[in-house]
Amino acid sequence: MFKKILKSYDYSLIIVVVLLCLFGLVMVYSASMVTAIQRYDYPSDFFFQKQKFNLLIAAVLFILAALFPYKAMKSTRLLLPMVTFILVGLSALFLFGKVTNNALSWFELGARSLQPSEFAKLSVIIYLSAVYAKKQAYINQFNKGVVPPLVYLILVCMLVAIQPDFGTAAIIFAIAATIIISSGMNLKNITKLIFFGLAFLAPFVIFLQDEIFSKTRIGRFTAYSNPFMDEQNTGYHLANSYYAIGSGGIKGLGLGESVQKLGYLPEPHTDFIIAIISEELGIFGVGFVLLSLAFIVLKGIHISLKCKDPFGSLLAIGISSMIGIQSFVNLGGASGVIPLTGVPLPFVSYGGSSMIQLAIATGILVNISMFVHYEEKHKKDKVSQQKPSAAMGNQNTFKFRT
Repeated sequence: MFKKILKSYDYSLIIVVVLLCLFGLVMVYSASMVTAIQRYDYPSDFFFQKQKFNLLIAAVLFILAALFPYKAMKSTRLLLPMVTFILVGLSALFLFGKVTNNALSWFELGARSLQPSEFAKLSVIIYLSAVYAKKQAYINQFNKGVVPPLVYLILVCMLVAIQPDFGTAAIIFAIAATIIISSGMNLKNITKLIFFGLAFLAPFVIFLQDEIFSKTRIGRFTAYSNPFMDEQNTGYHLANSYYAIGSGGIKGLGLGESVQKLGYLPEPHTDFIIAIISEELGIFGVGFVLLSLAFIVLKGIHISLKCKDPFGSLLAIGISSMIGIQSFVNLGGASGVIPLTGVPLPFVSYGGSSMIQLAIATGILVNISMFVHYEEKHKKDKVSQQKPSAAMGNQNTFKFRT
């Protein structure tokens, strides 16, 4: 039984995730060595060593998540503590949190930091998937089947937004929207949700307009259209990202040979790591990252379509959409397709909270895939066992008649 389960794991997904993480570890060292010395007066391998430790923790949690039956996650015994823990954690930030980049988003735990909003993403995916899976019989009853699960989503988005971290709040909302659209509810209810959602958001936008439309955030919008108009101020990050991407060309300058990481490009090992990859490894390095991320996202969608269990299907689509949306936001910001939001590139950028949360999420995805493959093999074995017995029955009947 255990051997059959092990054979059912999707090793292609595991291999791609591992390779992408190891590639990211190498690029974190290359991108951060100068920043560690010049900006923080740390050893050159400081961020590399921390990321290596993050990966070790992530690997353990990935294995545990891959072994833990995903169907147990929809139990109320697990959902309620998870929801409570996330809400308490996000609320506690306002008392014990640490301000980083003008946002109260972190807990300082000795030499390390923890970002609760990263884990809030996964909690929203699990919660919405579980509740909407249970409500399939009356999913189109607006008051009973559609609205109740959204209370948790609204609370999480509000707590993240007022930190303020509007980028992460928007990503959580986009992930939830993907699950809602995939839940099976009709277009009428989706239209209602959009209408009521806009009506609900309007007062908050008016009340927080000075914060939402601050000079810094408006500057990001004006900079992304033409960063060279104000290259030394609002367009500084994006302009240097362009220089890095443009100078890499097809082959790149070579691993460790980036010029922009020498103090020109801020946060080269986090938000702008793709620019350093492009500069040092050219189109081949960027292509590896893009193809790997696309494979993980498409594999998640494939698992969702193959899974017959509504909870597993919604969980898979939620996890794959989270990886896809976050990748698009990071890559789009670094390349000037959309305004900058300060989101790490999944599996590649430096960051403990992001890496650990992604490891748990992909572990769950691997577990769903395992159950799908195991059930398919079990059905095939049943069919193959029934065919000989049916043939024997037909043969006996034939002999009897003769």
